Amino acid sequence: MKIPVSHGYLEAALRRPQGAGAERGAAVVCHPHPLHGGTMNTKAVFRAAQALSEVGIVALRFNFRGVGASTGTFDGGVGERDDVRAAVDWLESSHPGLPIIAGGFSFGSLVALYVGAEDSRVVGLLGLGLPIVTYDFSFLASRRKPTLVVQGALDQFGPAADVKERLRAYGDHITVVGIDGADHFFNDRFDELRDTIRSYFTEGPGALVIRNAETAKRPW
Repeated sequence: MKIPVSHGYLEAALRRPQGAGAERGAAVVCHPHPLHGGTMNTKAVFRAAQALSEVGIVALRFNFRGVGASTGTFDGGVGERDDVRAAVDWLESSHPGLPIIAGGFSFGSLVALYVGAEDSRVVGLLGLGLPIVTYDFSFLASRRKPTLVVQGALDQFGPAADVKERLRAYGDHITVVGIDGADHFFNDRFDELRDTIRSYFTEGPGALVIRNAETAKRPW
């Protein structure tokens, strides 16, 4: 499928929850750095979309500009923000009324969380493998939207312990879950990644934010 954008279109894939009436939210999940092989088919991105769909959340993956069949060229994270906004626009128009989550992996987490923190249509955030040694995530303190961060204990770009310490200063709306034995790409720990996401959106703050959004109770 294709999502229209100013530079042409984004190549995208949509995963829907199974069963009639199962949709309780919609999410965009962004991929890691385009110049380092990141695509919408990166395993952690695919598994995150799978986990979201399993708990009733429509999951949209797409290739950033210049990746795969998407038009345009890499823009250092600036133009990629517009790609995320276009994906949110598409979710809002194709699934009206559903609460929207913005998420991503590595570089994709930086772009998606930045856009999602500022966009009033987005009610919650999901970050996987935040590269805190490379990028500044202090913008997460500006909006108190429930945020799940899943981080490998052995992540080369920010071990879970360091990420927890760094993000603690940004507010208690951020939940950081470390995955023991996981590296940056969550290799051999995809089941734990999936279970963490499922739990957050069925039993944790993610479940509450979706219910609150459905009744327009938004604290930001």
